[in-house]
Amino acid sequence: MSSNKLHVSREHLHFLLKQMIRIRRFEERCVTLYSEEKIRGFLHLYNGEEAISVGVMQALNSQDAVLATYREHGHALARGVPMNDIMAEMFGKQTGCSGGRGGSMHLFDISRRFFGGNAIVAGALPLAVGLALADKMQQRPVVTCCFFGEGAVAEGEFHESLNLAKLWQLPILFICENNRYAMGNALELEESNQNIYLKAANYGLASQVVDGMNVVDVEAASQLACTAIRNGAGPHFIECQTYRFRGHSMFDTQLYRSSSEIDEWKKMGPIIQLTHWLKSNHQIEAEELQAMEQAVDREIDAAVADAENAAVEPLEGLLTHVYAEAPHE
Repeated sequence: MSSNKLHVSREHLHFLLKQMIRIRRFEERCVTLYSEEKIRGFLHLYNGEEAISVGVMQALNSQDAVLATYREHGHALARGVPMNDIMAEMFGKQTGCSGGRGGSMHLFDISRRFFGGNAIVAGALPLAVGLALADKMQQRPVVTCCFFGEGAVAEGEFHESLNLAKLWQLPILFICENNRYAMGNALELEESNQNIYLKAANYGLASQVVDGMNVVDVEAASQLACTAIRNGAGPHFIECQTYRFRGHSMFDTQLYRSSSEIDEWKKMGPIIQLTHWLKSNHQIEAEELQAMEQAVDREIDAAVADAENAAVEPLEGLLTHVYAEAPHE
């Protein structure tokens, strides 16, 4: 397992593996629950991209801010948002992390400075600039981490945000999750230059590209970037090359790519990669892996049971947290 000069222990590698398995199995259960119509609305899965959120979160502390996309289950779990709170939100229950009002695309947890998903492509980028500017003006020594897909690169907010971040030397870590297809349009059909990290470099940001299927490489790059940002080096940009194993959403027929291509990428999946390395180097026993998977399954079972038994918001509360007042009779 390549480490990019990051020295990690056996225990830490086990932790990284378990975190990725948690995300994968959580989402696999969500697929079942969606087919049972217990989860409604939109559902965008992170399958195949788990190494990015898990790797990056190791470089962040509890005071740092995190913004994600509408494909943010993995980010929320890796950030430490309790699985019970996330699952309840998926069910639209009052005990959810967004009170049952956000659903799959709008997970939120202010106590962990997790500013959630955003249904607007590139919508998190200007928000990240605002948060980082506020932190800098108030001299808070924290990092704002903003996740987005390569589809956001085609939006004006991407260029405006990177320009301002560098102009103002803001403490932002930009993480581009390049899964090559955005909503279903191949990157080479959308961008004349597919080297996204070079676009960031054009604005003067320190930028690099890493294997987004290798959790240790992602962590190493993120640790180095965050250390530089905390030392006043300004914004950094990491392009993580990855691949989603499922469609853009549950309604995606995936006519834009072949099943053989998906199968080839699955062989390079982050969980398979790390598991293979651990086994090949005698760093994990079959019993340890089985115990890890069983613990994750128990956690998911408990989260589902909790969500099913949780209450929905009462009718009289539906007008709270809205801008308009109720009409007077």
